[in-house]
Amino acid sequence: MFLFKKKKEVIGIDIGSSSVKLVQLKENKGSLQLLNVGVFPLPPEAIVDNTLMDSSSIAAQIKNLVASLGIKIKDVVCSISGNSVIIRKIVLPAMPQEELEDQISWEAEQYIPFDINDVNMDFQILSPDINDPSKMNVLLVASKKDIINDYVAVFSEAGLQLSVVDVDSFAVQNAFEANHEYGSDDIIALVNIGASVMNINVIKDGITLFTRDVQMGGNLYSEEIQKQIGLSSDDAETAKLLVTEAADEPLLNVIVKVNETISQEIRRSLDFYNSTANDERISSVFVSGGCSKVYNLINTIADKLSLPVEKLNPFAKLSYNEKDFDPEYLQEIGPFMAVPVGLAIRRVGDK
Repeated sequence: MFLFKKKKEVIGIDIGSSSVKLVQLKENKGSLQLLNVGVFPLPPEAIVDNTLMDSSSIAAQIKNLVASLGIKIKDVVCSISGNSVIIRKIVLPAMPQEELEDQISWEAEQYIPFDINDVNMDFQILSPDINDPSKMNVLLVASKKDIINDYVAVFSEAGLQLSVVDVDSFAVQNAFEANHEYGSDDIIALVNIGASVMNINVIKDGITLFTRDVQMGGNLYSEEIQKQIGLSSDDAETAKLLVTEAADEPLLNVIVKVNETISQEIRRSLDFYNSTANDERISSVFVSGGCSKVYNLINTIADKLSLPVEKLNPFAKLSYNEKDFDPEYLQEIGPFMAVPVGLAIRRVGDK
């Protein structure tokens, strides 16, 4: 999305609020082979509210991560989410793709709260409108140019070239579709819970029906643990992922409370989708992001939604050499690697 060059291999790099994650894939005999994977932490406050606050530290960690893996490829795919990106499903008069490419700026102007000259845009024609065959549903995606330019500058400082910019929720969809089977009539909710943003994407047969980013994530656990238990920031971050049923009652109570808060927010979003979806009801939910490892969150979401809920495994169908990758390590990091796996599936020049 946004930036295009001739097709060639890339590395997928996800700049999250707490770490930089990298995945490199190779197409091999009709399947995807894992070549490289790595995670490096970022300093606190390097990213605040999806804004790159400490570009030099971020660039340094990206450079260190790439060097540590011995990667020579320079083309990068990254993604944005939250208030960095505007996603709208709009209805337009039916027209060919080429004609829409010429008109999209004019058509999109009423849906974007910025000067149209200040944004990068992309779109995908979804389907004819069921209520009026003379119209069509279009997914419109836009981001301010200065945000994209910040990412271009960070990767340039790291000695890399940003060639494709995607959206977190669509990257998760790529990872899901590459690793999980589902029927063409199944309606799946993909929920990616990062440190500060939760991406929700409802899909059917590869098409996005509903998408929403919520400013809520794993930091909520850490903040509540610090507040209620009195742990330091680092200890709170560790504690939230080590909690079990045998944990001290005060700590367990915090986890239960935040699980309920996050599950309620997911339900609120999916209830909104259901209220406008006619009979196309969600059949199952897949959760990714580091929070999917938090004690009992998956069960709490399932109880709140009354739906089957599973963890998304972004490595499920990828081939790899077990001499190079420890399966237990991939299982351990899998929950928060959906975005970079989805990015690594892309190629320069993709639409």
